[in-house]
Amino acid sequence: MTTLLAFAFVLGVLVFVHELGHFLAAKRVGIRVLKFQLGFNPTVISFRRGDTEYGIGALPLGGYVKMAGENPDDVERDKDGNVIRRQDEFLSKSKWQRFQVLIMGPTMNILLAVLLTALVLYQGVEKGVYEDQPPVVGAVADGSPAAGSGVRIGDRIEAVNDHTVNTWEQLYITIGSRANREVDLRVRRDGQPITLKVTPTTAGQGRFEFGDIGVFPSVHPHLASVTPGDPGARGGLKDGDVIVAVDGKPMTFHYQMRELIASHPEKPMQITVDRGGVQETLTVTPDRKGTVGWLGVRPVDDTISVKPGAVQAVTMSVERNIESAGMIFGALWGLVTREVSPKQLMGPVAIAQLSGESAQLGWVALFGLMASISLNLGLLNLMPIPVLDGGHIFMMALEGIARRDFSMRVKEKVLLAGFVLILMLMVTVIYNDLTRIAWIERLMPWR
Repeated sequence: MTTLLAFAFVLGVLVFVHELGHFLAAKRVGIRVLKFQLGFNPTVISFRRGDTEYGIGALPLGGYVKMAGENPDDVERDKDGNVIRRQDEFLSKSKWQRFQVLIMGPTMNILLAVLLTALVLYQGVEKGVYEDQPPVVGAVADGSPAAGSGVRIGDRIEAVNDHTVNTWEQLYITIGSRANREVDLRVRRDGQPITLKVTPTTAGQGRFEFGDIGVFPSVHPHLASVTPGDPGARGGLKDGDVIVAVDGKPMTFHYQMRELIASHPEKPMQITVDRGGVQETLTVTPDRKGTVGWLGVRPVDDTISVKPGAVQAVTMSVERNIESAGMIFGALWGLVTREVSPKQLMGPVAIAQLSGESAQLGWVALFGLMASISLNLGLLNLMPIPVLDGGHIFMMALEGIARRDFSMRVKEKVLLAGFVLILMLMVTVIYNDLTRIAWIERLMPWR
């Protein structure tokens, strides 16, 4: 139930804001709006104010604005069959005025993304200290794609397929969108640029396909607490110890240590710690708790907290959304050039799942998800694909260049092509969603 309610809330708000943009712009340029509805038919509640009927539909997964004269068929004719044009109809307005109406839907989604991101940032953000640092390799996982391609500790990763990466966050996002796709990894080693071929894998990951090459920053978790009398304390571990390695394996994140502890019940472990700048190796044996190992320690990652003021939160939000927009356009181009797998795309089922999970984590997580989806929705609607707002704008631009309106036959063919493209996209994302559901995937023998 939480998932359904969260999904309805997320989609309802995003679509309402989008259609509200069209509605306000239409009113501003003097277009008569016949109906403004949140949700799809049948209409449950409605009232009329002036020329406009306002309603709420039974299916809260969308909405629409119906403007007078929006389609060539929605026109009045006199007794001789001639079209009667009225000044308050959509097609009677200038191209500039129609452009304002079309552009305001995506613009409102982008503005909503900025607002929601600012609200999330204003609450304070905690992130790993390494995320904004240059991607200098501190560790390479054994048997990983990076190890097989010759990546070494100390390499400074500069670009992935000519896409410059300046931070670890950018590197992980760029690699993540190219799962099972061979990429050119440009690194700087001893001052010299080197290009390596590497194929990110998705082994051992969840239902969402995310590429990984097995490189880590030069950071280590530390022990926030050690319970007196438990195996960790008996083995000599102390609060504040920096965990450098376990059984010779470098430790970068806290979850790596937790996994090793859990897999070593009643088995001795060699833990290398850094204590006051001096490294020493301790032999510690986890107790057994059920089927997993237990040390009685709490490893955590080093993080930094950012608590911006209102103005700074808005500024950071604009910067982050601009960066995210660049990544979205890069991913779209990657789909065209086949650098990015179509399996990266998510549809309504996946969005519903994420909405439910985010709602359970709290409003901050839910608003963060909504901001991301709203930005995607706004930018995708600007794509020059017929049926979308961007497609209508593109068509008007072509008519402006040609200095004439295209015939209805041409427009209908273009719209049909756009509809087929959108339909293919919907089939792809829904197929991706279904393959992420375990019991459905088992019914697909080709998977």
